[in-house]
Amino acid sequence: MKYFALRTRRLLAFIIGAVYVFSGISKLLDPVGAALVMDAYMDFFHIGFMSFAAKPLAVALALFEAVLGSALMTGVWRKITAIAAFAMQGFFTLLTIVLVVFNPEMDCGCFGNVAHLSHIQSLAKNIVLCLMLVGAFVPLRELGVPMIKKYVSFSIVTLSLILFTTWSWMHIPLVDYTEFAPGVLLRSAESTDSFDEDRFESVFVYEKDGRQEIFSLNDLPDSTWTFVEARTEVREGGDTESSVVLSIYDSDGMYHDEAAASGKVMVVSVYRPQDAGWDRIADFAAVSRKSGFRTLVLVSGLPQEIEQSMEGLTPEQGNVLHQDMYMSDFKTLVSLNRSNGGLTYFSEGYLISKWASRSLPDADELSQIYKGDETEILLGRTSSTRLYFQGFKLFLFALMLLV
Repeated sequence: MKYFALRTRRLLAFIIGAVYVFSGISKLLDPVGAALVMDAYMDFFHIGFMSFAAKPLAVALALFEAVLGSALMTGVWRKITAIAAFAMQGFFTLLTIVLVVFNPEMDCGCFGNVAHLSHIQSLAKNIVLCLMLVGAFVPLRELGVPMIKKYVSFSIVTLSLILFTTWSWMHIPLVDYTEFAPGVLLRSAESTDSFDEDRFESVFVYEKDGRQEIFSLNDLPDSTWTFVEARTEVREGGDTESSVVLSIYDSDGMYHDEAAASGKVMVVSVYRPQDAGWDRIADFAAVSRKSGFRTLVLVSGLPQEIEQSMEGLTPEQGNVLHQDMYMSDFKTLVSLNRSNGGLTYFSEGYLISKWASRSLPDADELSQIYKGDETEILLGRTSSTRLYFQGFKLFLFALMLLV
């Protein structure tokens, strides 16, 4: 009977650990997406002044969650692990209670972009995990002793998680769960009459004395207001439920979504112009156009702020960048490509592939892409990266189960 009770407790701890590992890896897969969720929490709790730390905090919390999960699965340091799990699960449960009470329009971020839960679903999940923790570790005695080899598997898993986190920080996600995933078709490419710029409008959010207001491009406030962000919003009556819309516009507020809807188009998206490597972007744009691609540079922000971020470029580089430069809102660009200054390839309006800003293709690779088959590129890159991610997860779980 005692043996059966111990096995049951270990099974509960293992299941909780598996949930933590899956949740942590889902967020580590997409550090920028995790940072956006953390930033939303900071805004909700009125600590937006800490937004500069959103990404490192989100990644550190996700890594801790995954490592704690692996400790639960392998059974190492069981008492310490139990206390840490109770503390973290209690915090998450209290947090979701607050979300249920106030019901803000935000995602809980429990599983990153891999799965989305409502506030009620998230609370139910956390309550179940709390009950499972009680069953697994109360009382905190007679928890059993793990085999020595489990410390080895835990160490390998932890090192693997750290390496995966480092890789994810420097690259775009291996698997894309945004609306701009490879294979989607832009609405403006469905037909020549399918896009109507009157469906959308550019708005700018400014803040003053703790109050935020929305202004149009032709009715911007005075200098006493602080710029927050630019958005592209659907006008009343606009219908985009079944469409993927890349809303881009010029300095006059005129939409040009058709620019990416036909032919072979390389889109460089810059959602934080002040942090962009403009020299590298200008050099790439010049090479890309010589290779035969139409190359667009999409930037988020006000025109004058964008120009200030490009100070120091040579006139030639400035001309290259301005040749096909348009603006879009922050949320669209960060969804289009998680890398600031990252590259997205469209062919006849279909999204084919993406690259991080640090790994932009060179002239030889661009030539191969231009001559290559789009379907082969799409399937080759998405299939391989998805297999890498699935293989990584299988490796971790097999290591914790079998070693």
